[in-house]
Amino acid sequence: MSERRETYDVLVIGSANADLTVRVDRRPDAGETVLGTDLVESAGGKGANQAAAAARLGARTALLARIGDDAFGELLLAGQREAGATTRHVLVEKGARTGTAMIVVGPDGDNTIVVSPGANARLSPADVEAARPVVAASAVVSLQLEIPPETVRAAVGLAREAGARVVLNPSPVPDRLAPELLAAADPLVVNEHEARLLSGLTDGGPAGWARALRDRGARSVVVTLGGDGAVVLDGAEAVPVPGVAVEAVDTTGAGDAFTGALATRLADGAPLVEAARFAVRVGAASVTRPGAQPSYPAADELPGAGT
Repeated sequence: MSERRETYDVLVIGSANADLTVRVDRRPDAGETVLGTDLVESAGGKGANQAAAAARLGARTALLARIGDDAFGELLLAGQREAGATTRHVLVEKGARTGTAMIVVGPDGDNTIVVSPGANARLSPADVEAARPVVAASAVVSLQLEIPPETVRAAVGLAREAGARVVLNPSPVPDRLAPELLAAADPLVVNEHEARLLSGLTDGGPAGWARALRDRGARSVVVTLGGDGAVVLDGAEAVPVPGVAVEAVDTTGAGDAFTGALATRLADGAPLVEAARFAVRVGAASVTRPGAQPSYPAADELPGAGT
């Protein structure tokens, strides 16, 4: 196999976790025990989710991640294959535990998540360097922060050197984002909480937070607003993108569905606002089904008119 023949629309460099999900009628208070549904195991992790979302929409997609040689690792590989993503760059580490996410879903579909990184913590700058030909053959490189920060910085540097567009979803959100990461983000994709924290503003709204983030160095910014859509800043003015009305069942992984869809359209050459309109529809479709990757739609399953 010659990697020089590989070309990808979207390369995701990031985390892969097994999602362990339980639904409850109400979330417990401190020190309280409540009964939930049977535990559901499914493929997840922000990196793997974004790759699965992009691949299911038809993008030529690869995932660079680390997993353990355990049953959860097999679950994650199966999830990528089912979605249509290339798994040849998923690194399997002997004796390591695959990352896991413990998810509690409330009756409103919202969730709380605790992540144990496992093998994700071992994805290294050397792994990124070894994938240099793959990065060079990708139109868009999508990144998150569930892997070591030095690995993210190495990936950003290599992507910019190769001329790939960087989509950065800084989650879990840090107190401060390194200037070189902000400067590479085109766009920076943040939710309202992340936008407020990273902008340093204690009041205002999504448009103001987006402008503050661009002033701090981001090339463009997308602030996601859940069911209310998104705000896009790619020119002089922030542009609102309306949400799509759906009945939410489970919001787990909806932001990753949005980001994977956004990267897919950007790889096709779409303007950022157009890509965000498409991504809002993908995110809306994803919340109508339980789970993360199992909920992700194909292009012909989207709500709303037009593509």
